[in-house]
Amino acid sequence: MLKKLLSRFTDLLFPRRCPVCGDVVLPQGHLICPECFKKLSFVRQPTCRRCGAELSSDTVEYCYDCTKNHRTFEYGMALLNYDEVSAPSMVKIKYKNKREYLDFYGQAILVRFASQIRAMNPDCIVPIPIHSSRRRIRGFNQAEVLAKILSRGLISQSDTSSRFPLKSMAYSAPSDSMTIPVYPKLLIRNKKTIPQKQLSPAERLKNLEQAFSIGKIPPGIKSVLLIDDIYTTGATIEACTRVLKKAGIEKVYFISICIGGKQ
Repeated sequence: MLKKLLSRFTDLLFPRRCPVCGDVVLPQGHLICPECFKKLSFVRQPTCRRCGAELSSDTVEYCYDCTKNHRTFEYGMALLNYDEVSAPSMVKIKYKNKREYLDFYGQAILVRFASQIRAMNPDCIVPIPIHSSRRRIRGFNQAEVLAKILSRGLISQSDTSSRFPLKSMAYSAPSDSMTIPVYPKLLIRNKKTIPQKQLSPAERLKNLEQAFSIGKIPPGIKSVLLIDDIYTTGATIEACTRVLKKAGIEKVYFISICIGGKQ
């Protein structure tokens, strides 16, 4: 009861903003405007069996990128197609400190993929790291914030639901026997890479070589779930996977909020 009262008081002082339009969310207590929710392009079947990108035909199993490029990760999933609606929201999270938007995206991921995450049975959740200089500027790593939301949410959600969350959902108290731990320092970003936007997939992967290194791996970690905000060509996930597998990790999966356009 005290937590609910505190939450309501906080909402009055600092009303929640919609991750799509940026206006105060109405009705109060929701995480996104109902009309803005309808504008989001959720990834739908059929999807690539490797990266989870939405496919334009059910006659193929893999997207063009995954057919052309070697993948060492097991497979991944994404919530949204990266388009003119989702892209500005991702920019605001990273560069305008709108990390509150991650509450909606995290809960939407849990509603859709909680059972799949449990089927992966990862030993830990690892956010894709950002360089220390970028973290000092932003004050946070968006992938780490999202990873912690997912870890907490997996405790309280017994299964997925067919309805996406418009309202905030309460979390249960953490339990060491139930939670999937988040290890934000298992991977280290030791090189500040040049912007990747104009590079080809091969150039992106080369650009990311030597950018990541392994931190301290806790005993018994053999399966990792990587978390990132956007999956484009897959170069970042692939580079991290290679580093992890060289260090002895056996299986690597990933989840992202957005993924590049339909294949």
